[in-house]
Amino acid sequence: MIPSGLLPPRAPDMQKGDAGRVLLLAGSVGFSGAAALCAMGALRAGAGLVTLGIPKRLHDPMVEKLTEAMLAALPETSEGSLSVQALPQILTLIERMDAVALGPGLSLQPQTKALVHQLLPRITKPLVVDADGLNALAEDLSLLKKRVQPMVLTPHPGEMGRLTRLSIDEVQRDRQRIAVEFAKKYGVVMVLKGHHTIVASYDGVLSVNESGNPGMASGGTGDVLTGVIAGLLGQRLSLFDAAQLGVYLHGAAGDLAALERGEIGLIASDLVDRIPLAIRQYQQRSPT
Repeated sequence: MIPSGLLPPRAPDMQKGDAGRVLLLAGSVGFSGAAALCAMGALRAGAGLVTLGIPKRLHDPMVEKLTEAMLAALPETSEGSLSVQALPQILTLIERMDAVALGPGLSLQPQTKALVHQLLPRITKPLVVDADGLNALAEDLSLLKKRVQPMVLTPHPGEMGRLTRLSIDEVQRDRQRIAVEFAKKYGVVMVLKGHHTIVASYDGVLSVNESGNPGMASGGTGDVLTGVIAGLLGQRLSLFDAAQLGVYLHGAAGDLAALERGEIGLIASDLVDRIPLAIRQYQQRSPT
């Protein structure tokens, strides 16, 4: 059961800065769509200002994909992924942000993984890590012990397997226990995606989501979820509340899309378009 009042009605004099400044570090050549979907997820979740940090060569194509997000063109590798040389610029960007997301479409280029390894202990803002951010993290779990505060991790079963050194089948057979134990051991909020996504907190709190449908098993839907959670973090929700509500709204948007279009052929952008309606329905059902 999602707690009521996590997203109260906005004050008449609210400004865009009040709705949160969010930085997303995402994308590489061949994976620009992941970055765009993540940005749209954050915007549709209500973040006031979204900045997308991308490799320089993605700037012009991303201008065509996105209108409302700001773009930060960052130093890149020869393969077109974020370079470790981007670290100082990224840290400067983070200083004025309320939340950060890291991972969708980053690639596993060695310099990009090195950038992730150097960034994770130094990000002090609320943080959600997904996709290639998780794959880089799986190579050195000691980074989680170097963090000064918890963060949200959003693995699918394959990524969870890499984090825990288990097979996908082993993860799927005991999803709740594995998610809870990992969250407690490493001091994180764990979002283990899949049918009945599990949200487990480092303090033992557990939520099992019931929204969503099989039509959401489509490329890019996880990138949207990362953006939604980041957008909610930017609006000052706690890590657990942002993860729990984000998962619910993401699934509810998928249910709205399936109701209108059917499950087969559902794509990630169908969810993006319905997030505001999912939020409105949540607010109507859960008065403050």
